Amino acid sequence: MSTPGLLLFAHGARDPNWALPFEAVAALVRAQRPDMPVQLAFLEFMSPPLPEAGARLAAQGCTEVAVVPLFLGAGGHVRKDLPALLASLAAAYPQVSWSLQPAIGEVDSVVQAMAEAALRLAS
Repeated sequence: MSTPGLLLFAHGARDPNWALPFEAVAALVRAQRPDMPVQLAFLEFMSPPLPEAGARLAAQGCTEVAVVPLFLGAGGHVRKDLPALLASLAAAYPQVSWSLQPAIGEVDSVVQAMAEAALRLAS
């Protein structure tokens, strides 16, 4: 039997307020799926970094982790940096299957939600 986990991955920034929307996403996911371990990780400037967040999920017994980039598009960080970080996690935790998902901004329902929000803001 597999134990799922979710690793949300964001860029990070020097301004701590920048992380608030990402923390809100993580909190909403945790509230909706209290049975599933969820970690929010950052590429730079903020903690925890992805290797630490991945280690936490492995320590919680997760055997299948969906990695969701909280990026609007799949630029260099998602296409190059993230796969390298996941390869390191896979080497360190071979009992865990790390599954890279599309950048959240490329998911149809998210694109639709952004369009609807933009229209509401323009009204």
